[in-house]
Amino acid sequence: MGQITPLRAIVALLTTFGLGFVAYSLGAPPIPAILAALGGLLGGIALTFAVSPEVEAPEEPEPEPVERPLDEAHLPTLEQLMNAIDDPNLLIVGRRVERANPAAQALLGTHIVGEDVRLAIRHPAAADRLTGEAGASESRVAMELVGIGERERPWELIIHELKGNARFVRLADRSSAHAAEKMRADFVANASHELRTPLASLLGYIETLQDGAAKEKKTRNRFLKIMHGEASRMQRLIGDLMSLSRIEAEKYRAPADEIELGPLITEACLAICADQGVEQDRIDIRAAKEPVTIAGDRVQITQLVSNLVGNALKYGDRESPIIVRYVPISDDMMRLSVEDRGEGIAPEHLPRLTERFYRVDPGRSRSLGGTGLGLAIVKHIVERHRGRLNIESELGKGTKVSVDLPKKPLTMSSARNEFVTQSPGESATRISEAI
Repeated sequence: MGQITPLRAIVALLTTFGLGFVAYSLGAPPIPAILAALGGLLGGIALTFAVSPEVEAPEEPEPEPVERPLDEAHLPTLEQLMNAIDDPNLLIVGRRVERANPAAQALLGTHIVGEDVRLAIRHPAAADRLTGEAGASESRVAMELVGIGERERPWELIIHELKGNARFVRLADRSSAHAAEKMRADFVANASHELRTPLASLLGYIETLQDGAAKEKKTRNRFLKIMHGEASRMQRLIGDLMSLSRIEAEKYRAPADEIELGPLITEACLAICADQGVEQDRIDIRAAKEPVTIAGDRVQITQLVSNLVGNALKYGDRESPIIVRYVPISDDMMRLSVEDRGEGIAPEHLPRLTERFYRVDPGRSRSLGGTGLGLAIVKHIVERHRGRLNIESELGKGTKVSVDLPKKPLTMSSARNEFVTQSPGESATRISEAI
């Protein structure tokens, strides 16, 4: 049975009233006909109101919460505010340390609360400012202090004058800024030294040739060969410096080009073998089952592979192959590793290998044509590609450098179904076990 709706009730009302009117028209007694019609009318009205659905009033939107200012009872206390600041800070009233946050107590000692501020911060240049005798204008000027807490740790002293002969003192650690400045200064000094050495050699041989001291053709050719080598070294150094500068300028812009890693690695290995004049079979490339693509900068990834393989060829055992692997390690990452068997690197050198111009053996590195920037460039390329760099080495056994890079879904139809071992310029051969 269908649901009784107001429309159906009204139809029933009109039908009952009509039947009463028809009965009266056909000669029925008037009173029963009129009563039937009125009864039908009243019943229909009652039925209409009984079955009419309730009309819901539209919901009024909830009033937006009104932000009320905190009353004083809920405001954070002075001690809570001071403790929320990571830098050491003091509240001084007159010459007395009224309060000190945990960072200040760890730096200066827990005994400083209640002491004369000149005993808490023992520095002659800051005494007048700490006691308020230097004047408000001079107190607001930040000053650098060295020797507080640790001997050579630099701090910046900032004083804010408050009411009632009170002062808020904050010590800001400037170690990071000073370390960055020192790094820049060292970089300029090292770059200047690296350029000056071959330049001095070039000038010396040029002067010798100009004076006519080298009259024999054999001697002149030897001088020219040395000069060519020094000029090439300068060219490589300037090229690496420019590459490093470009990579640093783009470090915050992640590359998005789709690169298939296999052909790129093969091309880079062929080029580095030709550049160093070594046989191609010294490099053993072990690839993944399927083509691997990454989101990267083609020029920079080629440079990364060239630097890693070039270092392995220079410092690895000449009788052992260089093993280059690239395999997926998860759905989102792949790993490229370059492994050599050679002398290895002592553990104390490993943390500094990616520093600019850092060399384990400076004399050997220069004689092999190294600029001291190869691994620094690799590090910055990895950082720009949002990857990870890991260097493992053991004395007498060799070194392995691993780079983890984000993958990009491959849209190519050609896919290999087995791991392969290949050398540059040779056809791939299947192997039975995973690498």
